[in-house]
Amino acid sequence: MKFTILKDELNDSIQQVSRALSNRTTIPILTGIKLDADEKGVTLTASDTEISIRSFIPAEEDGTVTVSLEQPGSAVVPGKLFSELIRKLPSEHVEFTLLDSHHVLIRSGSAELQMAGLDPEEYPLLPSLREDRMFTIPSDLLKSMIRETIFAVSTNESTPILTGVLWTLSDGVLKFVATDRHRLSMTENRLEGAEGLSFSQVVISGRNLSELYKLLPDQSQLIDVVVSDSQVLFKIDRLLFYTRILDGTYPDISRIIPQSCQTEMVVPTGRFHDAMDRAYLLSREEKTNIVRLSASGGSGVVEITSTLTELGRMTEQIEAESVTGEEVRIAFNSRYMLDALKSIGSEYVQVGFTGPMSPILVHPREHRRLLHLILPYRTSG
Repeated sequence: MKFTILKDELNDSIQQVSRALSNRTTIPILTGIKLDADEKGVTLTASDTEISIRSFIPAEEDGTVTVSLEQPGSAVVPGKLFSELIRKLPSEHVEFTLLDSHHVLIRSGSAELQMAGLDPEEYPLLPSLREDRMFTIPSDLLKSMIRETIFAVSTNESTPILTGVLWTLSDGVLKFVATDRHRLSMTENRLEGAEGLSFSQVVISGRNLSELYKLLPDQSQLIDVVVSDSQVLFKIDRLLFYTRILDGTYPDISRIIPQSCQTEMVVPTGRFHDAMDRAYLLSREEKTNIVRLSASGGSGVVEITSTLTELGRMTEQIEAESVTGEEVRIAFNSRYMLDALKSIGSEYVQVGFTGPMSPILVHPREHRRLLHLILPYRTSG
């Protein structure tokens, strides 16, 4: 193997695939990045068995020669060291030559070094997925749906299935659900051209979705998503992102979502968020994050009170757009409410209460395609 490549193009691909590297792996070959060079260009691959990322650099792009190939071949180089080294090389071109015993000679400007590699034949093959279950989604919509749910996944590894986001697709509607048993976030959107496709119980790790989120472009670029029995593949331009589907059955959440509310209030999202944020500053000192809220129909006033701490107590009243129904007095985790409000881009938020110990519903005033549930706390007084 021998080729010369533009350093900036190589560095960009390294930063992408490095997200799949793990220091915790017990498989030595997976600490490395695999390089495959042929007449089409150079492909970089990294994997930690949970996610695998492949990035392709074409030999020529927009009339510019990116890769000059002398001899095709493959190599595996230490991932972390390789990532740091390429970024600091002095020249805009980098030359790679495969030596004996899997060593790689790297030249750039006046710099020259040898790097001990690993046998590329030992590198695991990426899964080959049938594309009979594939749909297309705009990247900005996918990022939005991840952002609206990912914070609600569980961090408790004793229930692995809840550390992921449940994906379902039916009648052209894609739905995400995440819960840690104390709160729940759910969002759904209709996809064009996906009416004939359906799947359920596809649960993707929140950590893996977080890495995918960082790789998705902000602009509305179409992403192909391929769903198999054990893997999901995301095709992002010249990047392939594979993630394993979590084993297990996600709990049925349909019965815990209230269909009606005893009290409903509509408040300005920004004003409610700021008041909640101030109350959170004191409530977090108790390490409970508990705040109390009270409101009654017709008053148009919502009162938020932080828990009493050694540092003090805060009470704030905000004017609601409307408050209907019975009087409500309820306590809940302010951090959970702040997370929910941050995900709502609407000017007004609607909050529904079904009783002092029943779930709180939070969603944009205009629709319920995005819905958050927060379980209240029982407190004295």
